[in-house]
Amino acid sequence: MRASTPARTSRPRPRTSRARLRAAFAALATVASVGLAASPAQAAPTGTGATGHLTGTLSDGATWIADVPVRWNGTLLLFSHGFGPTVAEDAPSDAVRAELLTEGYAMAGASYDPHGSTWALNSAERDQFGTLDAVTAKLGTPRRTLAVGQSMGGLVNAQIARDGAGRVDGALGLCGLVAGATDLDNYQLDAEYAIARLLLPGQHVDLVRFGSAGAAAATAQRLTDAVTAAQATARGRARIALAAAFLNLPAWAPGQARPAPTDWAGQEQQQYAWFAQGVLAFVEGGRYAVERSAGGNNTWNQGVGYENLLAGSVHAPQVRALYRAAGLDLRADLAALTRGASVTADPAAVRAAQRSSSAGQGLGVPLLDVHTTGDNLVPVEQERRFGERVRAAGDGALLRQAYVERQGHCAFTTAETVAALHALEHRVTTGRWDDAATPAALQRSATALGLGGAAYVPFRPAPLTVGRDRPVCPAHH
Repeated sequence: MRASTPARTSRPRPRTSRARLRAAFAALATVASVGLAASPAQAAPTGTGATGHLTGTLSDGATWIADVPVRWNGTLLLFSHGFGPTVAEDAPSDAVRAELLTEGYAMAGASYDPHGSTWALNSAERDQFGTLDAVTAKLGTPRRTLAVGQSMGGLVNAQIARDGAGRVDGALGLCGLVAGATDLDNYQLDAEYAIARLLLPGQHVDLVRFGSAGAAAATAQRLTDAVTAAQATARGRARIALAAAFLNLPAWAPGQARPAPTDWAGQEQQQYAWFAQGVLAFVEGGRYAVERSAGGNNTWNQGVGYENLLAGSVHAPQVRALYRAAGLDLRADLAALTRGASVTADPAAVRAAQRSSSAGQGLGVPLLDVHTTGDNLVPVEQERRFGERVRAAGDGALLRQAYVERQGHCAFTTAETVAALHALEHRVTTGRWDDAATPAALQRSATALGLGGAAYVPFRPAPLTVGRDRPVCPAHH
């Protein structure tokens, strides 16, 4: 049973009248293109307090859904879902949806354009604003609209926070891919290239410009097989650690105790566990989707100095120690990587990815970003990169970042998510962050909810190991 939620006098939640809701729902019943749930198959889960499940279609074919509680508190949450099938979602999880409906929030979200790439950044922000317009046309203007985004949707959410002043009042990002598509693909390319060059010497491995999803999957399998074979030797393990450093891969895997700070072998074992669980399949599948969206390869390593790249990694001491233990020459391997780096980008694709798939150019509304400290798919170091860009744009006062000490991508409890939303509401309501988004305050708020525990901690991410700060890439020839 859920513990009762403490009173939050600093976060008032306005409610619309029953008469207004009845009028809105009556109007909905006359609109053929929008469905109001009446059957058990359509209705929200029993006990959530939901009375309305709305659906619709936008002009580009994107679908949207919305869930409305019995007693709406006047706040609409606009949810941006992550990478994957273009299916409309309006909450990070069923459990979060149930809790937020109980608390009186309405929720909405779009599928994004179903005719494009699953890396849907060409349409996502537009479709989310279209969803907001469609839902408010049916329900009336919310007293408050908060954007929420998860994973790739965290990047969409950061763009909404940048562009949405006057349309949304604040934004909550969860495990967001906020460094953007080109940084993502560039540091992933460094790891792929290190595996191919050092663990498959003399073999040709396609790393970019995939012609099909099958080609991307084939590369993922070859690289994963190479890592599996290399794990059997000390030399192979040292080189796996080097590739993991370039991938910004955490040295803490699910179901395992965190290795000691100088347990270099234990750290590599847990990084290998991430590889064995299929992280490279995500990398290559994501690359194919980004390339489809951008119209070509938006990444490069020509001109990258791999010795300098490793020097900037938080994992450099581990890599050096494992190379020494294996009797390998680290300088020779890094020099070979630098000498052989020849991947060039398609300039038009770089420009397209910058237009559609970047964030950090500024903020128009307050944004609270939350990340796990051991994220295998969207490394927490992306938050460092994003925060630096926001502060350089002069909007650092609008941004707060918080961290949950846990392994995995988007591995938040319901309590952690809801507490973060309440902290954002405090900022929107009062105009001040005060201490609402501090680790201690978030931990107290989440624990008091009784919804699965919490692990907010003070944390500062290391720099993102990416090694490319210039805006212009080498041209593809």
